[in-house]
Amino acid sequence: MCRHLQDILANARLMTLLQPILDMVEGRVMGYEALSRGPSNGPLHAPQALFRVAGQHGLLTALDRACVRMALKTFARLNLTGRLFVNLSPGSLLDASFAPDALLAELNHFGLAGSQIVIEITENATSLDYGDLRQAASRLHAAGIEVAIDDLGEGFSSLRLWSELKPAFVKIDKHFIADIHQDPHKIQFVRSIRQMAEGAHSCVIAEGVENQSELAVLKDLGIRYAQGYLIGRPSPVPVRLLPREVMACLESGTVSVFPMPRARDSLHISAGKLVASAPAVDPLTASQDVLELMMKHPDLHAVAVVDKGIPVGIIHRPALLDRFISLYARELHGRKPCRDLMDANPLVVDKATRMTELSELVVNKGKAAFTQGFVITSEGRYLGLGSGFDLMREVTEMQIVAARYANPLTGLPGNVPIQEHMERLLVNEQSFVTAYFDLDHFKPYNDVYGFRRGDVIIQLLARILRESCNVELDFIGHIGGDDFVVLFQSLDWEIRCHGMLTRFDRECLTLFKPEHVEAGGYYSEDRRGAMAFHALTSLSIGAVLVDPAHFHQYQEVARAASEAKHIAKRIDGSNLFIDQRRMPFGRQLVDEARVIGQDEPAEESNCQPIAPAASLAPAT
Repeated sequence: MCRHLQDILANARLMTLLQPILDMVEGRVMGYEALSRGPSNGPLHAPQALFRVAGQHGLLTALDRACVRMALKTFARLNLTGRLFVNLSPGSLLDASFAPDALLAELNHFGLAGSQIVIEITENATSLDYGDLRQAASRLHAAGIEVAIDDLGEGFSSLRLWSELKPAFVKIDKHFIADIHQDPHKIQFVRSIRQMAEGAHSCVIAEGVENQSELAVLKDLGIRYAQGYLIGRPSPVPVRLLPREVMACLESGTVSVFPMPRARDSLHISAGKLVASAPAVDPLTASQDVLELMMKHPDLHAVAVVDKGIPVGIIHRPALLDRFISLYARELHGRKPCRDLMDANPLVVDKATRMTELSELVVNKGKAAFTQGFVITSEGRYLGLGSGFDLMREVTEMQIVAARYANPLTGLPGNVPIQEHMERLLVNEQSFVTAYFDLDHFKPYNDVYGFRRGDVIIQLLARILRESCNVELDFIGHIGGDDFVVLFQSLDWEIRCHGMLTRFDRECLTLFKPEHVEAGGYYSEDRRGAMAFHALTSLSIGAVLVDPAHFHQYQEVARAASEAKHIAKRIDGSNLFIDQRRMPFGRQLVDEARVIGQDEPAEESNCQPIAPAASLAPAT
């Protein structure tokens, strides 16, 4: 293998493939990455084998020199525009052959300027001299040659390299780009990298883009540059013009629907948040001294008993006061060591214990752990006390926050994600449809069939929405109770709505007794307590066609959607009401939807102004 490599270097038998890099803002190819290959008929054709052998035999820098020279020659011969990205190992960057003067001379030989080349550094060593690398990168920058960090997120020290080298470009490893449109954690990672890059004055390049969905998400995340098979494969003669599907994605005003995480970070808060600093006592401390300590601190619900930093018990205020309330109690118990009065089996938890786990421990421990509190430690040593009241308050707050992000019954996004997505649509000046879904006669159904069956009918509606919408275009949210919202970007949204109405009317019949279905309803108490006949539960949809020329804020859209929903509920049975005020755009979308495939036009209405609703909120 070594002889094969020496032959390749001696006879310049390397081949350079070039892969385009997309500028999503300007809609053009901004440059190319040079990718080296060995002879196609030899054992070192693949880059992994080529560079592995070079590293094993101390020829890595020599191979880097040959690769860069061939890349410059190919780039100049093809007369390509933009920048050329060439890869170097950190060790090669420190070699004299890659000093600014040597590089500029090589560039000049091929008629290229220093501003046309970008040196990509890939972290591939376990030990790096960051000081020398920083100085080398600084000298290149002073000579007008920029540096990039390759495969951010792959190597163990790539963030350190970023900090030390201050590169002009940062390339995100393809692992974090693959299926990013389906992975909320990858979205958060890429968003965080973009924010860090802005602060560090670096530009982000996303590698490994292979489909339009990934590209659309990256565009919406504010990533300017992208590279991958969708834009162009590595080739000896690379594409200069962007593929049609790439241009269509860039020119589209469609806003990506980001996937929602299953659990919010707030659900992973640990017991450390509940720590209340409280004095502790030694097991031999006199009981009367503990009593005086509690009198001095009236808000202290308990005192931990700690032996050499390790908690061994807890003394609860009510138990201590009960012991001293009787006549002559001070004389009987005052001088006894407090260990005689302590609870020797308290609940002790580490500060890293998750709140959900702590709740289970408290419940399993019994009522005493909730009313009397628990001890919190750090690596086994006493840290402070926690109370059942603080735990209950924190868990309640967590549940409220979680419900704002994801409804616990359906798992659909809650009010916060709904608002965030709608604001993204408005900021991008994208035309869309806000459809407000609400169940009619839902309270009587709950009264007659029970809340569990009420949950089932809500889950039925959630399933119909999921199965009827385009997950890459339409955002489905659960406001609360039996109220849902869909932010449509699908052109055939009206057809989809009518399909949902038909499915709901058909599938919900199985949730009623046959006699109620035959009668078309049932008797139950109304809001005044009188018996009244109520029709079977139906579905009302109020739709607003949102034109960016007329709607600018979330509150305006929410108010209009609430108005449309209230009008829809005034009509008997399941129905769709479309608010088309101020909307030449709305007429176009409705017409396009019908051309797509609706045989019979839906009933049209132009609503009149009514008293504005306060917000997008569940109906009472």
